[in-house]
Amino acid sequence: MTLRRMQVTDFRCLHQADLVLDPLYTLISGPNASGKTSLLEAMYLLGRGRSFRTRRLERLIRTGADRLILFGEVDLDGRRVALGVEGTAAGIRAKLAGEKAASLAALASVFPVQIIDPEVHRLIEEGPSRRRRFLDWGVFHVEPTFVEHWQKYQTALKQRNAALRAHGARSVVGAWDHELIRYGELMNSARARYVELLASRARTLAVDLLAMELDLSYRPGWNRDLSLREALDASFAQDQEVGVTQVGPQRGELHIRLDGTAVKDRISRGQQKLLAAALLISQLQLFPEDAPVQPTLLLDDPAAELDDERLNALIQAVSAPKGVQLIVSTLHAEFRSFGTPGRRYELAGGSVRAI
Repeated sequence: MTLRRMQVTDFRCLHQADLVLDPLYTLISGPNASGKTSLLEAMYLLGRGRSFRTRRLERLIRTGADRLILFGEVDLDGRRVALGVEGTAAGIRAKLAGEKAASLAALASVFPVQIIDPEVHRLIEEGPSRRRRFLDWGVFHVEPTFVEHWQKYQTALKQRNAALRAHGARSVVGAWDHELIRYGELMNSARARYVELLASRARTLAVDLLAMELDLSYRPGWNRDLSLREALDASFAQDQEVGVTQVGPQRGELHIRLDGTAVKDRISRGQQKLLAAALLISQLQLFPEDAPVQPTLLLDDPAAELDDERLNALIQAVSAPKGVQLIVSTLHAEFRSFGTPGRRYELAGGSVRAI
């Protein structure tokens, strides 16, 4: 399954856009501020239900419009499946095959999409929540039951935190502990298994891209010498004081070391970009070969801030995963680094045309 058609209405600077995409490689070119990144952002929103640039939905709606509309068609077992997103001041609504989507995760199940953009270093530079989202997207596609466990854990966590904020007795707060522990431990185990798989793939790429030894490990969000139940018991007094659960998978972390040293604030911006790209590409390599869907990689301006040597290394790494649809934006209409594109589009002033 790949994204075969994309229609955009009133998204940022884009009033109307209609693209037919190649299953292997589509190139989108145009000058700075022409809307290339916005077009990739719309594709990302269609598969994720969220932007990679902002949390404020109103910033995505074109000035003067009251809503944005995204429509896509993906191939699935020889048939076309439609998916759509509508965004208004009230929030996001999603449809799949003409019906209201049960959750935004349903979008990812038919259109799994990742992006490597000039801000990809934030995966390394920012806090644990971004790396948890990165991990959970990967686990979701490798272990189908993960999303159910994640959702049930979030429900139990929300209720437990509400009881803590209401200064409930220990018995009231603890009423949610059984669900929290059951699904929290399932989440933790799934994440740990995934990080082991990811580490073996990413280690080779880190040597190729950075000439450094990469080590990945997963920290569960509580003292590993304790069970989750023991950690919750030990943390209860503090939880009551602050009104929120302090331990659990919501505090989990992907720990990253290069040449034996923790990476945050200790490697250059260019190295952070290449390391983050290595993690994302490794994630695509882990995508199940027998999955009914094929992942899409959006690559926004790959030449930004990378010298020729590092750009060539990145291009080789991106070209390696098989079964990945590639959609690349660039300043130049001719960009043969990934071969000859099956489709080419040019943007200018928020308008899109085939070339």
